[in-house]
Amino acid sequence: MERTTRSVALRAGPPVPPAPRNTPVPHRPRLLTRLMRHPELGALAAVIVVGLFFSVSTARFASPGGMANWTDVASTIGIVSVTVALLMIAGEFDLSAGVMVGSAGLLAGILSTRLGVNLWLGVVAALAFAAAVGWLNGVVVVRTGLPSFIVTLATFFALQGVNLGVTKLLTNNVQVGGLRAVAGYDQVRAVFGGTFSPWNFRVTLLWWIAITLVAALLLKRTRTGNWIFAVGGDPGAARMMGVPVARVKIGLFVATSMTAALVGIMVATRLGSVTATQGVGNEFMYIVCAVVGGTLLGGGYGSPVGASLGAVIVGMAFIGIQFSGWNTDWRFLFLGVILLLAVLVNNLVRRSAERAER
Repeated sequence: MERTTRSVALRAGPPVPPAPRNTPVPHRPRLLTRLMRHPELGALAAVIVVGLFFSVSTARFASPGGMANWTDVASTIGIVSVTVALLMIAGEFDLSAGVMVGSAGLLAGILSTRLGVNLWLGVVAALAFAAAVGWLNGVVVVRTGLPSFIVTLATFFALQGVNLGVTKLLTNNVQVGGLRAVAGYDQVRAVFGGTFSPWNFRVTLLWWIAITLVAALLLKRTRTGNWIFAVGGDPGAARMMGVPVARVKIGLFVATSMTAALVGIMVATRLGSVTATQGVGNEFMYIVCAVVGGTLLGGGYGSPVGASLGAVIVGMAFIGIQFSGWNTDWRFLFLGVILLLAVLVNNLVRRSAERAER
């Protein structure tokens, strides 16, 4: 009997030691720390403050018609700002996004008015051209190691020269008009430049919301989003972990260029014409929106939702100053102050969050 008991005890294994009384409880970050992990919260607070300010300054600002005005400005800027923010999170810049707005509109317009092709084909050609330019920007940056600031600045000047030269050669001025008379214009305008609701909200608002949601889900819920953060944080370490750094960067350059072309098509179909200088200068506006929305210039941190909120601030400022009857030149001072404050606040919040997590 004693042998049987002993053999059973041996088969059962050694006794499990009792759990220590003072088992450490996993650390749970405080509410403030968790909030600081969301880079778009600062921009959201700024949206509330700016919105309240202009709502008090003029009743027209908060009316449905007023909202249709400033969301129109915000949407055309915000669509590109979202992809610019993704590119900046990956540690790169695209200074050719602004001029691409004009390039795409001009290409679609010239093909339709001069060669007689359906405007839908002009739209497809413009988007394909933008994708090719974005791919070229990305390949040059990845293969040569040159700063994207320099590469895309060169693309900016090249496209601007082509826009002006080709447009003057074909039309003897810097504008391509007559889009309303080409085949397919009404259908293209309904999709890209039309309005909805009794207050004439622009269709661009719906495009903007959709692109922002897709970018946010991509960044937060997919493996590609993790890759974007990894590439912006430390490209060398990301490459060692198997992240396709080159493919991620090239893809983001393509996406940025194509959203800029999309806005160019929206503006061209809305106005029925496009000028060779359309969009020039907006490349800095896109970066401003991304930074105001919490994206760091050094990469590895940011939010497409924050970039859209930055575009809301820009739209509010542009239309709010106009509705208030002020000199519209003050909007640039406003943007400069907002940009500086955003950079300071973003750096402070980021350092505070890092200290709280230690």
